[in-house]
Amino acid sequence: MNTIIYYFSGTGNSLKVAKDIAAQLGDTKLIRIQKPFKGKTDVSAERIGIVFPVYMWGLPLAVKEFAAQLGAGPDKYIFAAATFGGFPAGTLPMLSKVLKSGGMKLSAGFGVKMPGNYTPMYGAKPEAEQQKCFKDSAEKIKQIVETVRAGKSAPLSKNPWFINALFSGFIYSGGSKRIPKSDEKFFALDTCTKCGICAKVCPVENIKLVEGMPEWLGHCEQCLACLQWCPVDAIQFGKKTIGRKRYHHPDVNVNDILKEKI
Repeated sequence: MNTIIYYFSGTGNSLKVAKDIAAQLGDTKLIRIQKPFKGKTDVSAERIGIVFPVYMWGLPLAVKEFAAQLGAGPDKYIFAAATFGGFPAGTLPMLSKVLKSGGMKLSAGFGVKMPGNYTPMYGAKPEAEQQKCFKDSAEKIKQIVETVRAGKSAPLSKNPWFINALFSGFIYSGGSKRIPKSDEKFFALDTCTKCGICAKVCPVENIKLVEGMPEWLGHCEQCLACLQWCPVDAIQFGKKTIGRKRYHHPDVNVNDILKEKI
């Protein structure tokens, strides 16, 4: 049975999970989600997976838009894996609702805890904490693969309703509207080498280079790929990120992030 996994990833956590699921399932094609979408989505596989990080206790805006226009049909087996540093809240039920509005069904949805990486609030987690996440996530992925391979339905990972209502409801509903323009806080230090990696890794083409220096265009996803993958830590988000340790998954490199996009 063949599978297509669409993934959205800034620092590599979700890409690593997608790659591990694909490796264990076999006969699986990985496609990166970006905006603007390049051509028609491929829903020809017998199973469709969507792997993405939790942003502000909800769906990344690009993933939300992508899921709404996926066009897989009501009988397609669709599963999802949401990576998170804190907790998933109601993110997967949110995805289920988006798919349902397009005539699709989310058959199974899993939460996978990975190292948090929101540098505006904190630096990279200690190595020991990262390794524990990787070990636990490997076990979780085995469970995901077992369920998906069998084509089973499974309850969506979520928190209690009051947490979902507060975080994925109230906070996400208000805060997510401000995400695209939040890039006003990004800037590059004079140590920028003008390598252009920031523009290349951006999944929504939100960065242009002006005389080699990055400028942000106002339709950000807050994935922080530009900040995390800068080889000289020149990109900052406000003053608090200066000096904070960056993070990307140790098994993922820039070339992995730059694989074919849709």
